[in-house]
Amino acid sequence: MSDIVIKAENIGKKYVIGHQAVRGNQTTFREVLMQSARTLWNKTKDLATGNAIIQGDTMEEVWALKDVSFDIRRGEAVGIIGRNGAGKSTLLKILSRITEPSTGRVIIRGRVASLLEVGTGFHPELSGRENIYLNGTILGMTRAEIKQKFDEIVAFAEVEKYLDTPVKRYSSGMYVRLAFAVAAHLEPEILVVDEVLAVGDAQFQKKCLGKMGDVAKEGKTVLFVSHNIVAVQTLCQRAFWLDAGRLNAEGSVTQIVATYLRTGLGEDKSTERVWPEITTAPGNETVRLNRISVQPEDGLPGDLITMQTPLRIGVDYWNLLPAEHLHATLHICNDQGIIAFTASAGFAPDPVLHDQPPVGQFRSVCHIPGNLLNIGFYRVSLFLVRDSIVASYRLDEAIGFEVVDNADRKFAWYGKEPGVISPQLSWETEFRRYEVDCAL
Repeated sequence: MSDIVIKAENIGKKYVIGHQAVRGNQTTFREVLMQSARTLWNKTKDLATGNAIIQGDTMEEVWALKDVSFDIRRGEAVGIIGRNGAGKSTLLKILSRITEPSTGRVIIRGRVASLLEVGTGFHPELSGRENIYLNGTILGMTRAEIKQKFDEIVAFAEVEKYLDTPVKRYSSGMYVRLAFAVAAHLEPEILVVDEVLAVGDAQFQKKCLGKMGDVAKEGKTVLFVSHNIVAVQTLCQRAFWLDAGRLNAEGSVTQIVATYLRTGLGEDKSTERVWPEITTAPGNETVRLNRISVQPEDGLPGDLITMQTPLRIGVDYWNLLPAEHLHATLHICNDQGIIAFTASAGFAPDPVLHDQPPVGQFRSVCHIPGNLLNIGFYRVSLFLVRDSIVASYRLDEAIGFEVVDNADRKFAWYGKEPGVISPQLSWETEFRRYEVDCAL
């Protein structure tokens, strides 16, 4: 128990929202006056009774969080993932003591530094220099401690030139750089970071991830919310998956991320999708999709796919454009959302695509050799392209398939190899015998 720095017990957060009653398309001047009077009366009554002032005729209770419990130990880097509206930011605000839970309780042992929104804890009229001291004081640091870290904060934020300028004149990127530098360098025992890093450029994001990694290595605790799954996997060892305000799953970051991404696919987990009727098939006035599938070269959709299995991805579509030909392009993404590779029929010297009349039904098949893909789950996005540059139609995450490993290995094996793909490449090894001088 001494190692647990955050303990959440059945915490929940309830909000009350208002809805305007629907009164048809026609609203008279009298109805407007009556509605305004009712709204004023309701607000006055809520103000007098101490209730929250809610706009609308009817009220609804919405639970942003519901019965969430977990323990976080000292030195852990924990990623929090989930869809928009899942309750991630609400959870961080409760852990940062910005808002109180409606139910349950949270026990926190240690000084918390939070970076939840651009400019959180900064006074816009004060300069960057003054805000560093202000923020440090809020975190409980003495002036001597802040002064000791001051040069390091300024160097990390790269705002030396504007240090004595009011932060209200900073760009959003400068604002975030300084805010993160203060939060990360003033030696918090618990660092809480929301999606704000998305404001910075790629170089700054890499720099921040490195700093958060250093904080975690120093034995401090990091909570990181991000939609950048690769960043979460790079920084964190554990992950929480929030869904509709509830803690859906927790565990190792690799396991939780893979489950989260796969579950989010919905029907796109299917290895085959067919639309038999052209009138109801996805597409537009240019093209309609008939079928897309992935299967082993000598098998059927849904059959087992191993690392050694050659694959074929078939695309059937109706080309409705009388003047120009279309061709299929595929993006094959791994379970982290990274494009493993792209394949395009437009680069193949196929006379059917160029010599046949453009209006009609086409079938294109992409052949993927065995011993190429790594273990994991893959999603296939389809683009039907005109002139190699303009996508006439696209279907993101059209199908998905899983690659498993069943190799009979003659050496020690420790799980999935790192890397997006795992090709079996040709090697040549030479052996030369020579004598070693023992006197050496």
